[in-house]
Amino acid sequence: MSPRLHEEEVPIDAELVSRLVRDQFPEWGDLPLERVVSGGTVNAIYRLGTEMSVRLPLAEWGTELLEREFLWAPRLASHLPLEVPRPLVRGEPGHHYPFPWSIHRWIEGNIAIPDRIDDTRRAAIDVAGFVRALQGIDPAGAPANTHRGGPLATADRSTRAAIEACEGLVDTVAALEVWKRALAAPQWDRPAVWTHGDLWYSNLLMRDGRITAVLDFGGVGIGDPAIDTLPAWSLCDSTTRPFFRSELAVDDATWERGKGWAVSMGAQALPYYLDTNPIIVGNARRMIEQLLTEPT
Repeated sequence: MSPRLHEEEVPIDAELVSRLVRDQFPEWGDLPLERVVSGGTVNAIYRLGTEMSVRLPLAEWGTELLEREFLWAPRLASHLPLEVPRPLVRGEPGHHYPFPWSIHRWIEGNIAIPDRIDDTRRAAIDVAGFVRALQGIDPAGAPANTHRGGPLATADRSTRAAIEACEGLVDTVAALEVWKRALAAPQWDRPAVWTHGDLWYSNLLMRDGRITAVLDFGGVGIGDPAIDTLPAWSLCDSTTRPFFRSELAVDDATWERGKGWAVSMGAQALPYYLDTNPIIVGNARRMIEQLLTEPT
């Protein structure tokens, strides 16, 4: 069993997952099962055979994200240039596991750690192309991205507390200045567009040195596109960031709000996962470092 990420997390191990699969989907019950090490913070993930994965929410709040991904990822997939999650079936609670869970098609690839990408300029352009395609999908009937698709001011208290909690880990004075400038930027006053909401590099997969897939559609919804500028600091550096921004044609106000979301997410993740999730911690550190070294 992996280290606990959340206080309210329920216990999940391979024996439990095997029982759930055997009972509810016996046709797959004899397939090998293996825990997947990832930067994920919402689900425990197990590879099932060679072509599927099992995803189980760690806590009750993860069930809403599971349902949203199950509903919307297949609907959006045909409009997007990179591979996305493909849910197959939805499992029910059982064997003292209290939440719904799901089985997906396995997506081959490795986490897109920037230092391991062969062509970082191409990666920046490819991810920007994904964001642009997502924003271009008809938003009719779409759910709101209520978590990160609204005004930055809704996250002001939690972000300031998170930055304070990063004392000794990052330059908190500089991080707070980034946040204040982002708060002062004009708000989004145009129609809401589709957003992913969680484009850390740990939610990007690569094969043969190229970005090929985007994971974690649990937070998709319509809102302010600023949240999806996150790869500018999570994935890119000073040499590739201009290509990302140019491909998206991001205006100055949206860019500033994007910096705000990046420092907010990075500061909240860094101390919270410091001892339990090295992938997310490395991602958060890199993102904040990139923000703080970018000219204002």
